[in-house]
Amino acid sequence: MSKLFTLTVFGAGYVLGARAGRERYEQIATGARKVAGNPKVQAAGSKAQETIAQQAPVVAGAVKDKAASAAQTVQEKVSDKFGSDDAASSNGATTPASPSGSMGPMS
Repeated sequence: MSKLFTLTVFGAGYVLGARAGRERYEQIATGARKVAGNPKVQAAGSKAQETIAQQAPVVAGAVKDKAASAAQTVQEKVSDKFGSDDAASSNGATTPASPSGSMGPMS
């Protein structure tokens, strides 16, 4: 009898909790729809879209310039460390030289 009672209480709690959860979800969804439908919120959203559309080309240009500069810096550092691009491509080198400061077998 104890197991049946426990299962009944658990089932009732589950059903009531699920119903309460669904009702709360509906309250939140209704509130969100009200906010989204507010003319002030819609105007702010439109203004944000316009600002993004205007600034996107400027930002894209800046990112392109920074990326090109970073690529040039990396290329120079690699060239300084491993030799010129011409030397690396002509001898077929694909792996860097062994790291300096490596220690041999310990005695």
